[in-house]
Amino acid sequence: METGTGTTVSSTSTAARRYEVVVFGSANLDIVATAERLPGPGETVLGSAYAEHAGGKGLNQAVAAARSGAAVAFVGALGGDTAADTLRGVLAAEGIAAHITAVPAPTGRALIVVDPDAENSIVVVPGANAELAAPTALAPAAVVLAQLEVPIGAVVDVFRAARAAGSVTVLNPAPAGELPGELLPLADVVIPNEHEVELLGGAAALLERGARAVVVTRGAAGADVVTPTGTTHVAPYPVAPVDSTGAGDAFCGSLCARLASGDDLLTAARWAAVAGALATTQRGAVPAQPQAADIRTALAGG
Repeated sequence: METGTGTTVSSTSTAARRYEVVVFGSANLDIVATAERLPGPGETVLGSAYAEHAGGKGLNQAVAAARSGAAVAFVGALGGDTAADTLRGVLAAEGIAAHITAVPAPTGRALIVVDPDAENSIVVVPGANAELAAPTALAPAAVVLAQLEVPIGAVVDVFRAARAAGSVTVLNPAPAGELPGELLPLADVVIPNEHEVELLGGAAALLERGARAVVVTRGAAGADVVTPTGTTHVAPYPVAPVDSTGAGDAFCGSLCARLASGDDLLTAARWAAVAGALATTQRGAVPAQPQAADIRTALAGG
């Protein structure tokens, strides 16, 4: 996989790939309230709408990759409750292979408030996600994608196995926090948003610590592809947003689908920028993930 800016990130040809993208990560039931504004500390505001959607960064990104045309497997943990049944149903409906660990803990939840400007405030309760361990055998894939809503040690183990199998590794470091020294050298591509990259010390620092490329998502301002040879800006796709929940996940999952299909990193990022923008035009995380045909039409100027 060529980055498009002078750095090569590639998967080696090993055994036949069973999947194009394997996503190792969280699955939640999102509980979403719409309000006129986000509440401040100690404040109660009245909501105008309520909905429950499938979510969690891992599940969102798996759906995004599948809708961008990739053959996807999701590796995660769920509880033994009705929320787990809902999430299993979503995976089946999207054609995503489910490699699920059932644990004696509640399925993860995300409590989300969205305002009229599509800004949101989110509290994530990990639940079963906190019990997820690296599988003893990782399904072969062109690209392996992970986030940080699951134990970080398990992410390190998964990336180590993925690298050994010749897969491209992609890390979405969200929520941002202290990263173990061995993680970034195992990450071919790191995708933080504009806030996370600052908390992590900047794109240059991520490269210095071992990442081979960094893609910084900047919301309505597009994205930046950063490699040791320079920075290339990816222009935004203009939309009228209604809910930004899941937009970053749309970017991550769709980018991995395009990398798995053979796109270079810059071309994949252009596709992903459109996917992320389109995801803001619908409410909810999984429901808002765009289809490949819609992304393709937008890229063509339709």
